[in-house]
Amino acid sequence: MNSDLSITVKSMQGRVPVTVLHLKGDIDGKNYEQLQTKAKESFDSGTRHLLLDLSEVPFLSSAGIRALQYIFTLLRTDPAFENDEAIRKGIRDGTFKSPHLKLLKPNPNISQVLRMTGYDMFLEVHSNLEAAVNSF
Repeated sequence: MNSDLSITVKSMQGRVPVTVLHLKGDIDGKNYEQLQTKAKESFDSGTRHLLLDLSEVPFLSSAGIRALQYIFTLLRTDPAFENDEAIRKGIRDGTFKSPHLKLLKPNPNISQVLRMTGYDMFLEVHSNLEAAVNSF
């Protein structure tokens, strides 16, 4: 596994402003904190809708899943539909998808990891950048 991860930040406008983090390289135990830091910097700068472009990420380890959980939690807001119980119930019922964090173009291996960990149950996955931005 290559420990180099490059992150390019791009702002796009859909119905709301969306920050796109284009990731290139593996996301693993050596660099997942880099992703978390970039997401936190974006959040601190006002980002509330984040799209992670995984089109050039060949591998996502359990540390990468931890980074997704960190970002999901970071972006959560306080309305009733995002409290812990509502999210658990929504995931269980198949009705909750994060309104703040979405994924773009994960490869088949990463898609399988998302399915195995249940992250595909609450994170929308898109195959088209424009459609993903407009889905927020």
